[in-house]
Amino acid sequence: MTNAFRRPLVAAGLLLVAGCAAVPPAPPPSQPESAAQAQQRREHAARPTYNLAGYPPAVKEGYIDGCESAKHTSYARKDAKRMDDDAQYAMGWNDGFSICKK
Repeated sequence: MTNAFRRPLVAAGLLLVAGCAAVPPAPPPSQPESAAQAQQRREHAARPTYNLAGYPPAVKEGYIDGCESAKHTSYARKDAKRMDDDAQYAMGWNDGFSICKK
């Protein structure tokens, strides 16, 4: 194999290997947070955005809450009372959780 063919192959191989590099996980919190602290953190977290145009607000809110719960983000939440009282929120939460869990 000549150098003209070898260099692009080596460069492509290096790019593939570099793409597999892992980001180190975030360090665990120094102290476990209380339920009240967790609730306050969730209330102040900015709601993530998803393209859910055309869906009712309750479905959108449920989808976001379910998806973020599946991804275990700082925004993760499940409004148990609303799950029981609002069928659209419950449907959105279940859909979001199922889709984002994959």
